[in-house]
Amino acid sequence: MAKDIIVIGAGIIGASIAWHLAKAGARVTVVSDSGAGGVATPNSFAWINASWGNPEIYFRLRIRAMAEWKRLAKDVPGLPLSWCGGLCFDLPPDRLEAYAAEHSSWGYGIERVDARRAGEIEPNLVAPPDFAVYVAEEGVAEPVPTAKALLADTERLGARVIVGAVDRLALSNGKVTGAVVSGETISAEEIVVAAGAGSPAIAASAGIELPLETPPGLIVHSRPHRKLLNGLVHAERLHMRQTAEGRIIAGSDFAGGDPGENAEATARELFAVTKAALRGADGLELDFHTVGYRPTPADGFPIVSRADGVGGLYIAVMHSGITLAAAVGLFAAREILEGERDVLLAPYGLERCAR
Repeated sequence: MAKDIIVIGAGIIGASIAWHLAKAGARVTVVSDSGAGGVATPNSFAWINASWGNPEIYFRLRIRAMAEWKRLAKDVPGLPLSWCGGLCFDLPPDRLEAYAAEHSSWGYGIERVDARRAGEIEPNLVAPPDFAVYVAEEGVAEPVPTAKALLADTERLGARVIVGAVDRLALSNGKVTGAVVSGETISAEEIVVAAGAGSPAIAASAGIELPLETPPGLIVHSRPHRKLLNGLVHAERLHMRQTAEGRIIAGSDFAGGDPGENAEATARELFAVTKAALRGADGLELDFHTVGYRPTPADGFPIVSRADGVGGLYIAVMHSGITLAAAVGLFAAREILEGERDVLLAPYGLERCAR
């Protein structure tokens, strides 16, 4: 018999888990107080990658996630994905070379490039770097349209989507029995908490502590403009790309930079740096800036697992939600419905946080 499951959260992670559960035959209700796209997702740089700074075990999960996006794009036609490639030169040359050597040895498709080749990849860079690395297989998922497309297909598969605030989880004999949404109890056999920065408060209502930090990240968005960038560019203190609708979006870091005391002034400064970095950007105009709060577990790695001590409760919170969403959706649905935990998730259980 089909399981009744509530997924709390309609960002990229909640949408992917809900889709995979519905596809596998579960009866799914998605609950979100912000509607499709969630809170963190709209403020994301949206980079799909297995890039630098991570141990190999996490790299393996991210590489698998990149492959699962390609599978998901076949299953859900019209997902706004682009495998546009990423050009990176935001590290000193010795560190960039060490990153290239390490990740090449792990099988990442890294090409070392000089200024001439960098200029071929991104002809509108004012100052092409003397040394950079290029990964052709990196890409982006336009965040809100991707979450919306997944949720629309989840509804087509029979799920319902409810907009409302989750007051608390309902419990009986150490097991979740449902969620109280805007004062009304919705019953379920299983509940998935994938509400990003809102997850700790919801989990706490079942006695579960989630060690989550929510650092702010500022990203500037231009008005739509003719094509200036082919893919992702990670320059020193300037990470930028051009969206499907022609907006240049940029942060001083791919996760968004520190907004400082005056986010508007920081945004104007960052936009000036962005314009100065691009040839042909004279007509580029700042439209708006966003400050997103990235749901980041205390040790920086995802929490994707059942909650020990509370039956029927599953937690999925992470930064790098865009990269990981397709794989996490697949793995979480399998674990919830079949009890089968993917080996790639082994390091990312909630129990590690209690140590």
